[in-house]
Amino acid sequence: MGDVRSLPVPDGLEGERIDAALARLFGLSRSRAADIIAAGDVLLDGNEVAKSDRVHGGAWLEVTLPPPPTAPAPVAEPIPGMGILYEDDDIVVVDKPTGVAAHPTTGWNGPTVLGGLLGAGHTVATGGAAERQGIVHRLDANTTGAMVVAKSELAYSRLKRAFKERTVDKRYQALVQGHPDPFRGTIDAPIDRHPSGDGRFAVVAGGKPSVTHYDTVEAYRAATLLDIDLETGRTHQIRVHMSAVRHPCVGDMAYGADPTLAARLGLRRQWLHAARLGFEHPATGERVEFESRYPDDLARALEIIEAES
Repeated sequence: MGDVRSLPVPDGLEGERIDAALARLFGLSRSRAADIIAAGDVLLDGNEVAKSDRVHGGAWLEVTLPPPPTAPAPVAEPIPGMGILYEDDDIVVVDKPTGVAAHPTTGWNGPTVLGGLLGAGHTVATGGAAERQGIVHRLDANTTGAMVVAKSELAYSRLKRAFKERTVDKRYQALVQGHPDPFRGTIDAPIDRHPSGDGRFAVVAGGKPSVTHYDTVEAYRAATLLDIDLETGRTHQIRVHMSAVRHPCVGDMAYGADPTLAARLGLRRQWLHAARLGFEHPATGERVEFESRYPDDLARALEIIEAES
């Protein structure tokens, strides 16, 4: 059974659509508010409503809020193609393949790094929420490369702090469309969820501060290979920032990439790879650095673009 709330509509929401009013009152997304209305769980002065109905100040609102969705537990299963770059008693550095999320979420039913480690018999720290134990940073499901997971509680707390304080060196390589001008630069633009509510992110006024430094490795006829240093670590940051300056990652159709170019290169995902990861080892304090080679699909795409140039 959900949580039943009864209250008068505040005067400040006079004339608002009911879905927008619910979103503001209860901190819901518009789509989640619309689902609750569609389920018949919202009454206005005792009557069922449609999401486009308007509210007026003082009307009596009764809402049955569903329980918050619970994130699924990690499924322990070995993941073919997930390599281990380094492991000791405190950390394991994974070479993450494409199509694998960092940890379970309500919207993801596929394989996860966490499940893969557990399935292969690795222990991980139990710090953090149960579904993301040991996870101190994430890569998008379709972004490949180096990712560290904490095995000890000491490593978990120290690595979480290191990522928060930005003392971790996160280097990516991205093949982007066209030729960024200048060929070396910084993109400093706030990021938040895309207003469409479709799961994408965007440069949004008032979003979280986000800073991406890039440098050209090689310019080709149709694209440029960039070395990228992330100062902050927002969701989809590189993909959003490169799209915002009109040089989306090749193959990244969600952020405006050219599908014809992607097809020619045999790409089914964004050309983006976490190539290097450096940090102070949480137990010894010594600086460690790990590198991940390009996976086959990215290497093949790069060969084709080189041959065309």
